Amino acid sequence: MNAPIKLDRSRLDAALARIPRTHELLIDGRWGAGRGGETIERISPAHGVTVSTYARASEHEADLAISAARSAFDGGPWPRMTAAERSKVLLDVASLIERDAEVIALLDCLESGKPIAQARGEIAGAADIWRYAAALARDLHGESFSTLGPNKLGVVVRDPIGVVSIITPWNFPFLIVSQKLPFALAAGCTAVVKPSELTSASTLYLGKLLLEAGLPAGVVNIIAGTGADVGAAMTSDPRVDMISFTGSTRVGKSAMATAAQTLKKVSMELGGKNPQIVFADADLEAALDAAVFGAYFNAGECCNAGSRLIIQRPLAERFVADLQRKVRDVKVGDPLDEDVRVGAIVTPDHLEKIEGYVAEARAAGAEVKVGGTRLEHESGQFMAPTIVDGVQPQMTIAREEVFGPVLSILTFETADEAVAIANSTDYGLSAGVWSQDFNTCLNVSRGIHAGTVWMNTFMDGASELPFGGYKQSGLGRELGRRAVDDYTEEKTLHFHSGPRTAWWVPRPSET
Repeated sequence: MNAPIKLDRSRLDAALARIPRTHELLIDGRWGAGRGGETIERISPAHGVTVSTYARASEHEADLAISAARSAFDGGPWPRMTAAERSKVLLDVASLIERDAEVIALLDCLESGKPIAQARGEIAGAADIWRYAAALARDLHGESFSTLGPNKLGVVVRDPIGVVSIITPWNFPFLIVSQKLPFALAAGCTAVVKPSELTSASTLYLGKLLLEAGLPAGVVNIIAGTGADVGAAMTSDPRVDMISFTGSTRVGKSAMATAAQTLKKVSMELGGKNPQIVFADADLEAALDAAVFGAYFNAGECCNAGSRLIIQRPLAERFVADLQRKVRDVKVGDPLDEDVRVGAIVTPDHLEKIEGYVAEARAAGAEVKVGGTRLEHESGQFMAPTIVDGVQPQMTIAREEVFGPVLSILTFETADEAVAIANSTDYGLSAGVWSQDFNTCLNVSRGIHAGTVWMNTFMDGASELPFGGYKQSGLGRELGRRAVDDYTEEKTLHFHSGPRTAWWVPRPSET
């Protein structure tokens, strides 16, 4: 596993020949450069070559994008279309995503370093989400109350909230924008979208598909730029009605503080420090596979990563030994290789940060069983899948989000102790429970403070199931049948028929 990683240059050249390499900003239905003419270059974290060049947006372009979205909402056709008309556009976008799935997957693979097989799965999942949102567009409805009295009727309607700022991270560029944008559009909202400046290409490509599907100008505006240049304006501008953000808890807190100045609605999907709890009666082969998958999927650069493995003590020694053998077989390397399961780390700085967590754990008394170091490579940055044993709940590596291919091993005796360890961080995004006893699974899952608890599976999902976290893992939920509702405001319409009872009735002596 620690042999130097070699890349196939012909495979890279073939991929580069299939994708667009330069990208402009989409504002008010038109493509263009930023006013200053500056660009952002993205170097592939696996290959060390420039794979994308974007026009760089500044506060000026953010202002133009917000103006376009505001005008499109206040006076444009999109919020006034029928649900059936909006649904058709979303369905057409889903079909276009499927048509161009390989191009989109290559863009995400080259920019993020994720394996191509995984990227393809994400794009397929994204298309399904767009179709699900299209169905929900036609199911958006309010309530009526005919029991208020003989002359009264109450109707509650849902109006689109308005202009939404959508800010997405670098780790799942296309999938995460697809967990937000189609639901905002289904509700009738308009949007300004800022993908991460590290992985903007697939989102900008999505803009072409939106226009091809017939989305009116200004409904979706996509700008590439930094948080300081663009994100700050998108969270502070009073013309924006809502912020939908996915990223780190630290940045999410900052965005919420800014949004509070104008009391915008916020939806936040933030960090996680997710446990998998393995009881002695579990299906051990299935639990082993899920432990490896949960820890090293997307190189651990995943808010849902199962970065804490909490094992019942009588089972721990055997389970960790089996785990080491499985981890040594995980193929790390060129993300364009169909057989690779762990690709590159997104930036050199992030790789150094991951190594720092491992070094700190070792210094605190934990033992690195497998990995713990970067892998030799001529141009990119790769980290060996790592197991850190003997971790205690109070250690930094057990409490903070490493966001890399590092699995921490903790142990427990009783179910109550396992739940206490699982809940001992500031996060509460997801968790897994492994036992063949239904009562154990149910009772433990009820005790864990997390938005999703998987039982005898891990990191599974569907468009129909809501996703989000407790505590500092975020606010609100994405996906699920109420996902479109999140992008609406409720309005009460109170009807009265017949003569109105006077508020003041004069006394006989006053007439």
